[in-house]
This record gives sequence, structure tokens and C-alpha cells, in this order.
Amino acid sequence: MRGRGMWTVGLVLAGLSWPLGAAGQMSADEAEIRAVVTTLFDGMREKDGGKLRGVWHDDARLQTAGLDQDGVPRLSSTPIDGFVAGVLGSEAELDEVTFDEVVQIDGALATVWAPYNLFVNGSFQHCGVDAIQFVRTPDGWKIFQLTDTRKRDGCDPERRG
Repeated sequence: MRGRGMWTVGLVLAGLSWPLGAAGQMSADEAEIRAVVTTLFDGMREKDGGKLRGVWHDDARLQTAGLDQDGVPRLSSTPIDGFVAGVLGSEAELDEVTFDEVVQIDGALATVWAPYNLFVNGSFQHCGVDAIQFVRTPDGWKIFQLTDTRKRDGCDPERRG
């Protein structure tokens, strides 16, 4: 029994340690997807039109899920060109900081769930979640859908990463 018990303990420990090792490794696709997210927010901070335009698929949509003034759920859309023009034309310093990102990939489809804080001119504006969907193209991973939420309650304005 002693030999079998030690073998069982060793097998259980090996099984438990495998996911920990695998979880620490990032695939090339995940690294590329994370780089696209970084490029998007660097483009906002730097007011770099090339970075801002280069991450989007031609058929991309940008939306916000929230509540209207009467508390009724609402989905609003912003054209990508309008978003880019708004960022480039703004005098404000925009700094969107994401954290605890979760990346899921299946073939040519990927999703990033990223809580964030938005700072405007260094001051906390709001928090929320970016739900970003990607498609793999011949030119790499491109964002085809970004939907965010925005709130002021329940935020941690000190969180910057």
C-alpha cells in the first residue's frame, strides 16, 4: 500500500502542477491580441491616428451598453471614424488603463474581457469593462467589435494596472 499511496500522491501533485505551468505560458496568438489592445490604448494616449485606425477590422463596430437618463437599458453606437476623429481632435489627455484581462481564443475568433479605468487630464473619469472581439485576418488579429460599459459607482480610481 505504501508504494501505491506514494504513486497516487505523486500523480495528484503532478496533475495539480500542470495547469499552473500551462497557465503561465502565453500563446503567440494571445500575445498578438494583447499587443493589439495595447496599441489601441497607446494610440489614444499618444493621439496617433495610425495606431488608432490600424487595430480595427473594416466592418468593426464600437458600442456602449448602459442606461439612459431614465434608467432604461440602452446600446449606443459610435462610428470608428468618429471615435478616431474625436480622440485626435481632443485637447484632453486620455489614459484608459485595463487590468485583469481575460483572453479566450478559438480558431479565428478571440475575446478579451478587460475591466478598465479612464483618466482624462490625469483625473479619474469612469470605470467599466471593455468586451473586445477579434477576428484573425491575413494581416493579423483585428478588432471587429468593442462594447464597453461605463460607471462611476463601485470603481477603484487608484487602480492603474
